[in-house]
Amino acid sequence: MKNALALLGGEKNIQKEFPRYNPIGKEEQMAVASVMESGVLSKYIGAWHEDWCGGPKVKEFENECKKFFKVRHAVTVNSWTSGLVAAIGAIGIEPGDEVIVTPWTMSASATAILHWNAIPVFADIDMQTYNLNPESIRKNITDQTKAIMVADIFGLSADMDKINSIAKEFDLKVISDAAQAPGAIYKNSLAGTLADIGGFSLNYHKHIHTGEGGILVTNDDDYANRLRLIRNHAEVVVADKNFGGLENMIGHNFRLGEIESAIGVEQLKKLNDLVSSRQALAERLTDGLSSLEGLVTPYIPSDQTSTYYVYPLQIDPKKISVDKDLICKALNAEGFVIANRYQNIHLLPIYQEKIAYGSNGFPWTSDICKRDVKYEKGICPNAEKLNDELYMGFGLCNFDWSFDDIDLIIGTFKKVWNNLSELETYAKQTK
Repeated sequence: MKNALALLGGEKNIQKEFPRYNPIGKEEQMAVASVMESGVLSKYIGAWHEDWCGGPKVKEFENECKKFFKVRHAVTVNSWTSGLVAAIGAIGIEPGDEVIVTPWTMSASATAILHWNAIPVFADIDMQTYNLNPESIRKNITDQTKAIMVADIFGLSADMDKINSIAKEFDLKVISDAAQAPGAIYKNSLAGTLADIGGFSLNYHKHIHTGEGGILVTNDDDYANRLRLIRNHAEVVVADKNFGGLENMIGHNFRLGEIESAIGVEQLKKLNDLVSSRQALAERLTDGLSSLEGLVTPYIPSDQTSTYYVYPLQIDPKKISVDKDLICKALNAEGFVIANRYQNIHLLPIYQEKIAYGSNGFPWTSDICKRDVKYEKGICPNAEKLNDELYMGFGLCNFDWSFDDIDLIIGTFKKVWNNLSELETYAKQTK
């Protein structure tokens, strides 16, 4: 039964537990110990003061980020969700303004828009790259549209040239949610740096992490000021700071501490190597899987690189009759965990019921919402088809895989593919 599928009573192909991906080493431990010994775990003051921008490690981390990403300003925050909220507020979004966003992303990309009582409008994605389709962006622009929230999904930058061209044509702001793509290249530039405001996640399952955290980057002095104000109690600072323009100057505590920043300094030094290691794993996977009929490996444009936060795959139903849900079930039974869905956030209850603040449908039912924005199934056919019928994938940042592990995974896929006819029979019997 060795060659029989585990789902059908055979022996599992993967008998081992893969070690968790962990980029934290002695350098980070020493940096944390140094902060602990100093006793200064945070040095922020929520008032206009020399410490309003944080302590020495926060400032060091931000300076290193400026150099690495080649930007004028880097602003750290306690999570990338906080970063998205700050970015939307910093560009001057008004209640009722519409912001175009992808449905194929983590929910915070859209809820950051709702945070400011603005209206998320979901545009469709490209079937190959999983990123926002520029033509769908164009079709969703109205008189109320003020910005585009671009997510660089799975570590691959969106088509920023086309998106920025559309933004310029319609006088829109662009925010680059490059949470999954630190270190990715788009036409000789770093992902996340080609928008009005961009940034990256430092969540524990990203390429580099501080446990939680985020980095905002911009070349605009005014936006940088606004980001810092929103990060740290803007409403009590604007007067003493003599900052003009009170719109969205409701401050928060989005501050990253000294310990996390010290870790971030050391993690940033490793980013290029860590990304390269994921790319090498992905290339080996693609080489090993590309011969499997009906399995579509990741598409990477020739002038871009991906950080491969997720390794995405698709089933080609013209070449394979077994549906992807059953294939994922078979792979999982073999000891390899793979997801059969990603996200269609426009179908979440918050948008289906149009209830966010209170119970009366605010902001959609209020006077600030100028039209009936649609969220029903069918508005993003590419994203929906991928989720329902075609897509499956797994995180390359989940485990510390070796090349031998990758070969074992390739062998597991090949075992399933060698038994597709048995899976087809199984599907008919279990209907």
